[in-house]
Amino acid sequence: MKCTDMELDAHLNTDDATRNPAPGHGPAPSFAGRPKPPVVLQVVPTLVTGGAERGCIDMALALADAGGVPLVASQGGQMVRELDRAGIRHITLPLASKNPLVIRKNAKRLETIIKEEGVDIVHARSRAPAWSAWMACQRTGARYMTTFHAPYNFNSGLKRWYNSVMARGERIIAISDFIRRHILDSYDVDPARIRTIHRGIDPFVFSPDRVSSARMIQLARQWRLPDDKPIILLPGRLTRWKGQTVLIEALEKLGRKDVCALLVGSDQGRTGYRQELEERAKRAGLAGAVLMTDHCSDMAAAYLLSTVVVSASREPEAFGRVIVEAQAMGKPVIITSIGAYQETVIPGETAWVVPPDDADALAKALDEALSLTQEQREAIGARAQAFVADRYTKQRMCADTLAVYAELLAEPAPRQNAR
Repeated sequence: MKCTDMELDAHLNTDDATRNPAPGHGPAPSFAGRPKPPVVLQVVPTLVTGGAERGCIDMALALADAGGVPLVASQGGQMVRELDRAGIRHITLPLASKNPLVIRKNAKRLETIIKEEGVDIVHARSRAPAWSAWMACQRTGARYMTTFHAPYNFNSGLKRWYNSVMARGERIIAISDFIRRHILDSYDVDPARIRTIHRGIDPFVFSPDRVSSARMIQLARQWRLPDDKPIILLPGRLTRWKGQTVLIEALEKLGRKDVCALLVGSDQGRTGYRQELEERAKRAGLAGAVLMTDHCSDMAAAYLLSTVVVSASREPEAFGRVIVEAQAMGKPVIITSIGAYQETVIPGETAWVVPPDDADALAKALDEALSLTQEQREAIGARAQAFVADRYTKQRMCADTLAVYAELLAEPAPRQNAR
């Protein structure tokens, strides 16, 4: 891996105006002192777990800090407690339902909420609640915007129409350039309405200095990790497209007996796939070298325990949060050359990039990553941390989204929202 300071600075300071034709990436706007603080209602199906849900909570807190009035509507979940602790109102509605009759009833309920609460912007983050939100905004004149959290694929005209509600926003936030391209390729959308705002991680959580030795020791004991072997970490739920089988095949080709691969993620009931992975590892002579564990609540410590972090995804990722988290923790990473992952690394400088489903290429990258000297490892870690701190923090994500709210509020309301 080679990179001059000048080249690194150029990469970190790439002009985002090429994809974001609006102001952003500066200090978060403040709405304090306005005659009427802006009221923003976010709608999501549930608040159980996930990237859309996490972004919703983060934005509600940021809007409150900026002097606005956040409201959140969902079917509920354990994350509602975070809103309760911050004094942010949550409205329980059956927004996870895809039943057309329920969607229309939700639209009427949202219409009433918009009128009673003086809602200025409705920010939708998923398709079913987005239809209810869009209809309510059409009836009330509230501003309608969306965030594309995934490439919503379609194989029929009906499914494409159903997905199109996410492309009807006066502003459309894409969580990566990959998603932005998907929107433009799939829908008739004016590029000027799209803002690319990458997801952000919390630097106060994902910082090596904030993880104690006690946390690492506790986790290592819980997982019974060997003390004398490099740890190859693949975070992600146990599902075939995450590429766990490709990693096991690569480990077999690597032919090293002094490594331990740790697969961290829930099988979500896919017990057959878990059993398949166990049998594959056993046939490859890796039964003791491949460990599988459930969901981890302390991923910062998990990253610090690792030597290299791998994403072997076989299908495109909309963003790829774990790779950003791993780099924030100063770890070298290996990714596949599809989806948004390539935006979240500096290829050849913080990451190895390999084709998907290519166990030979993955084995070669693993061999190089495991052969790094301590000095090389520290240099990669420093570059990775600087890269993430510049682009992928929660604070930047929230500031850029608040700027979109301010931008939308500064424009005259259209007679009818974009279709």
